[in-house]
Amino acid sequence: MSVGTIPGAGSGLVPGGRLLVVMDVDSTFILEEVIELVATLAGTEDEVRVVTEAAMRGELDFAASLRARCATLAGLDAQVLTQVAESVTVTPGADVLVSALQEGGHAVALVSGGFVEIVEPLAARFGIGLVRANRFAVADGRLTGEVEGEIVDRAGKARALREFAAAEGIDLDHTVAIGDGANDLDMMGTAALGVAFCAKAVAREQADVAIDVPDLSLVLPLLGLDHGPAPA
Repeated sequence: MSVGTIPGAGSGLVPGGRLLVVMDVDSTFILEEVIELVATLAGTEDEVRVVTEAAMRGELDFAASLRARCATLAGLDAQVLTQVAESVTVTPGADVLVSALQEGGHAVALVSGGFVEIVEPLAARFGIGLVRANRFAVADGRLTGEVEGEIVDRAGKARALREFAAAEGIDLDHTVAIGDGANDLDMMGTAALGVAFCAKAVAREQADVAIDVPDLSLVLPLLGLDHGPAPA
């Protein structure tokens, strides 16, 4: 773990204050990239993986890359999304981090360039009510290959962080964003503390803090927390 500039270093981000901690999902809160799991079932995993990796390095526009990846999934039975949701692997330490934050009265959110069909059941498992993600377009029980509604890209993630903070009555200087790729840069820049978690170089270079060990509980000491002390 390497540490850059940490507001309130030594005692945490906002000693005694209520926080909003917003996490990316794919390759952050879970170990996998969801669209790659779906693509495996569609037989297009190699094509999708190449585009995903380029997008996360910041080499491609995220919205355009997402549409291109979704197009390869057209015709897939939408029921496979339940199978995918049940197969994801939660990152080590995620349960400890979420439990500590919730027990301490802090707010937790999942904001993803992935899909609500997977993110919402995952969030429900952890009692997380603040969720923002994309949605697969479905017709006659099959994926159309399109994304429904406005795409949650890097600007959308930052917008979600601001909206969640406002809804929770939490100032932006009490917010934390955790992510791994280029699509997380805007929300990491909007938050008071941006944490690059096992991240691509583009995110690691611009974050306030980099954690290189795949254990989300390592975020807690950066916030001056252990296992859920109540905020003042």
